[in-house]
Amino acid sequence: MKCEITFRNMEHTDALDEKIKTKSQKIAKYLGPEATAEWVCWTQKNDQIAELKVNYKKEHYIAKATSEDLYKTMDMVIDKVSSQISKKH
Repeated sequence: MKCEITFRNMEHTDALDEKIKTKSQKIAKYLGPEATAEWVCWTQKNDQIAELKVNYKKEHYIAKATSEDLYKTMDMVIDKVSSQISKKH
């Protein structure tokens, strides 16, 4: 799965990159290697926000989540997208 990662108003670290790529593999097993994931993570006041857009063939899945912890936010986003995918597959 091809993964594009963008960070706004926060530091871009290798550890975050690896965590996002690992999380993305959870949905890649449902869709296949030709799927693409576009992650955007940013901070707003005390909130950590993550948005994920997944494209696979003609299917599009979008999820957004907010919490005080970025790792928790990523888990929430993956859960939302996984739920959307499981409804279609």
